[in-house]
Order: sequence, then structure tokens, then C-alpha cells
Amino acid sequence: MRPGRILHPELAKALATCGHTDIILVTDAGFPIPKDANRIDLGYYAGQADLLDILRMLRKEIFVEEVAFAPEIKTHHPALYKDLQEIYTGSGAVFKGIPHEELVAEIAPKAKVIIRSGSLNAWGNIALTCSTDPFAWFTEDDVTILDAYVERRKRIEDNEVPEL
Repeated sequence: MRPGRILHPELAKALATCGHTDIILVTDAGFPIPKDANRIDLGYYAGQADLLDILRMLRKEIFVEEVAFAPEIKTHHPALYKDLQEIYTGSGAVFKGIPHEELVAEIAPKAKVIIRSGSLNAWGNIALTCSTDPFAWFTEDDVTILDAYVERRKRIEDNEVPEL
């Protein structure tokens, strides 16, 4: 066993294949996953594995620059919105509202990995855009740092709470 590491071999492999701008879609139990998707099914019973547990695990494993979800979460499921803020505070990620229909029709088909939870958490479909460690890149004195990296570094250093 690998202490402090993902034990699920398919999930560990899928995450290792992700690069900058790849999308990982974490869904509730009822999300319509495209038939040809790289599907990692962690849902084994209603409510298990939990969406928030999966997101917390991913927060420890990957860098994310954007967390996208239906904007209705903020008003229609404020507890979930608050949980998302808690998970991604200090990550440097920004929140983006994407209509549920767009998550289904456009994001799911191009997601590199779709992780289905067993969650019955309403509005529980979250698209994570992978990133790189903003402190590991652009470290040479003679290389100009991209503004996006400056901004992400600042959000991390300021322990910024993301907002829609």
C-alpha cells in the first residue's frame, strides 16, 4: 500500500496522465456520462463515495486553476457552494459558472477524466481545469513570468476564498 496516496489504480493512473488545461469532471450519481468517456466509477451505493470527499482528495493530489459548476449552486444549494469555497480556499483556483446543460453537452465529451461519485448531492457536478504548480514555473531570472501565474501565486499567498 502507498500511505497518503490514492489506492484506486485507475484513478491514480488517470490523474497522472493529466496536464495543464485538461478537465476532470466530478459528477453526482445521476450524471449522463458519455459512452466513450474515460470513466472512473467510484459510486458504489447511494451517497457513497461522496462528492465532497472526492473533491477534497483531488485538492491534495492535483493543481487546479478553475472550478466550474452550475451558477445555481450559489443560490439553490448554498451549503455545497460554501463547501466548494472551503475546499478551494488558498488553492489559487477561480470559480466559473457554467450552465448544467453546457456541462453535459460540451464539457463532459471533452473531459479527460470523468469521476462518478455515488453522491445524491443536488447540483453536484464540478469541472476542474488542471494546472501546474505556479511556484515551480518561471523561476529563472531571465524568464518573464506570465500574468496568470503572478495572479495565481497572489491568490495562494493571500489564501483567497474563491467567489462566483
